[in-house]
Amino acid sequence: MPPSQDQTDTLLEAVKEQMDLDTFNPNDQALLKRMVECLGDSRGLVRMRVAETLGQIGELATPVLLEALVDHPNVVVRRASAKTLTIIADPKAVPTLVYSFLNDEDTVVQGSSVGALARTGEAAVPALLEILASPDSSENTKGHAAWALAFIGAQAKEYIYKEIDSDSPDVRAAVVGAIAKTIQEEPEPEAFNILINALSDPETIVRCEAAAALGNLTYRPAVANLTQLLHHPDWESRKAAALALMKIGVSVAPSKEVRTVLEPLQAALAQESETTVQQAIKLAISQIEKHSEQDDWD
Repeated sequence: MPPSQDQTDTLLEAVKEQMDLDTFNPNDQALLKRMVECLGDSRGLVRMRVAETLGQIGELATPVLLEALVDHPNVVVRRASAKTLTIIADPKAVPTLVYSFLNDEDTVVQGSSVGALARTGEAAVPALLEILASPDSSENTKGHAAWALAFIGAQAKEYIYKEIDSDSPDVRAAVVGAIAKTIQEEPEPEAFNILINALSDPETIVRCEAAAALGNLTYRPAVANLTQLLHHPDWESRKAAALALMKIGVSVAPSKEVRTVLEPLQAALAQESETTVQQAIKLAISQIEKHSEQDDWD
């Protein structure tokens, strides 16, 4: 029987008072389980207050939250348990969070579980890489895992640099995305070199991810490599190269340097036969020229 709103309010007030007086016993498993039951309250602000309180208690609350995440019949409690584990970020929660991410029938529980994995950081990286490499993982699951890996960013560096040589294209693509995030936090020549080398990857998904990353980072030394990609047999790679060059070209406009980007695009357009790629190149040229107009005043 879930607690009533009055019972929840009374419990929260009692716990707050105990915490204020430093008399709260975080080892009282029965009390912690009662608090977790309160995560099923119909009032969103109250659920948030319960979660924040359990978050203050920290890792001692992890076992009861994990039990609720896996076994509780009330989906609201499972959702709130995953969100509370995001606050605590206890590495011991990783296996159970992975299980709920992959197996819970509720998409909110799944999303909250992968969010908790992302917040947990380095301890979650091996599990995320395993999900990405698994042929049993759906594209949606891999997308969430790749997002979590990128969110972890520089904390995952020790793992992701090694995984750029993975046999799995999905792992390599996710690693490229994660490296792009680490560059924002810790710019390193090695990281940029990995992205440039990935432009030559045998798989389209990796090449496109690398091109997008270099474009978003507006990395000017990549212009020559992206220009080569403009002539790749795969049309998706050519399109990705054009859009990346557009971003770099806009970033350098209206300087004279813009010509090193604009001229290869114009030459590629004259040779391009794929309509989708033609449109991308035309967009790139028009955007760069638009940002270069003030150059006429030089």
